[in-house]
Formats: sequence, C-alpha cells, structure tokens
Amino acid sequence: MTDFQATLKLPEFFNPLLNPPARLAIHQGCLVYRFRGNPSLKHVVESLGIPHTEVDGVRVGKQWVDLSHHLQPGDHVEVVPAGFGPNGLPKFPGDTPRFILDNHLGKLATYLRILGFDCIYDPTLEDAGLAALGRQAGRILLTRDRQLLMRKEVIWGCWVRSKDPLEQTRYVLARYQLFGFIKPFQRCLRCNHPLESVPKEAVLHRLEPLTKKYYDTFYYCADCDQVYWPGSHYARMSGMVKDVLDSAGK
Repeated sequence: MTDFQATLKLPEFFNPLLNPPARLAIHQGCLVYRFRGNPSLKHVVESLGIPHTEVDGVRVGKQWVDLSHHLQPGDHVEVVPAGFGPNGLPKFPGDTPRFILDNHLGKLATYLRILGFDCIYDPTLEDAGLAALGRQAGRILLTRDRQLLMRKEVIWGCWVRSKDPLEQTRYVLARYQLFGFIKPFQRCLRCNHPLESVPKEAVLHRLEPLTKKYYDTFYYCADCDQVYWPGSHYARMSGMVKDVLDSAGK
C-alpha cells in the first residue's frame, strides 16, 4: 500500500502531550505525517498522543472541519487547542459547568467544591464508568490519564497537566473561563450536595462547647448530615479562594 503524507501544524500547547517520536519530529511547529489508507483526524491526533478533548478545532487549508474528517494526501492541517477554536469560546455542556473526576484528583475535587462547582468524585469508579457517567450526565471529565480521554464515549474532558492541586484548579478555571461562576462555600465537601443555612438552635445538640460559645453561623448538608461553621478550616479555605480569584487577573 502506498504511503501518503500531510503536514500538521501543532502549537506549543500540545508539546507536553506529544509522544516522544512526534515531539522529536516537530520542526518550526509543523510535523510531516506519513500515513496509509484514509484515517480520520481523530485517529491522527490521538496517534500522536493528543486526546480529542484537547482539540477545539481543525482547519484543513482554509476550511474548518471536525475530527471525523478523513485525512487526504497533501493536506495541510492546523490543529487548534481547546479554548482557541473558531468560536473563541470554551466548550462545556449546558449553561453551568459540572465535573466528574478520576480517583487521582481528590484534592482538586475538594477545591472545586469549595469554589461552588458541582463535582462527582467517586474513587471506586473505573475508566469505563467515568466515561459513561460523564457522557450520560453531561459532565466534564477531569483526569491526568490521556488514554481515558481518548475513549470514544468521552465528549467533554480535560487533561489536567499539573500535579499540584492549586495549579490544577487555576488551570481548569482558566481553560473553561469559570471565574464568573465561582460561588464559594455552597457545597458539601464530603458529598457535593448543596448546603443550606440553619439556625444555631437546630444543631446546638451536636456542637462541642467551644463551638457553641464562639460560632453563630451554621450550614447543613441534608444528604450526608454534615454540619459546617466558619472555624479555622474556613480561614484556610478562604485563603485558597482569594488566591484563585487573584489569579483571574494574571
């Protein structure tokens, strides 16, 4: 079978994702891609190590196409990173972003819940369950596993680059332009359920003596029966929220 070739333009955004052979073959942001048959662009970019969720648009010549487009000999293909596509807008399902996270991102799930985002985090879910639930529930799948994002069931997803939870949080917020959605301390950190304000008298019997003495504001999770108040942990979380909000202007 005859070998064909096409040219792929790949911005530096993709460099951390590229398989070593592809990374070494990049010259001035372009890669000569040799192929046989009639592969889809999804197959092409994922063969290089780039999950389809990290691609916001593809331009062949002057025409925008989607990843189902089949590569032709001589094509010049520009692959555009997520968030920088033809609409100039990040993509997430519905009006309000919701997430599902794999079992390596527990701290990120906590931080996003502190900021008010709806996050499913269940360490018992395996890859197939994460992909299926994310699709069925219209949730963005957050993971550091590129292979998980390459599953065809995954429509909305994000490869979380950093290993640091605070950097991960900033990255997700910036990628999806979510700073305007932040509503801190409205979700249960244990189970993700929305919190409700409760009078002190309603939870008085559950409080330690010093908590009874020094605190008057309380919140309750009707799903897991957890009670919250602005103790020392609240100051630490408030510092995180401030740090994240400050990063919005950077």
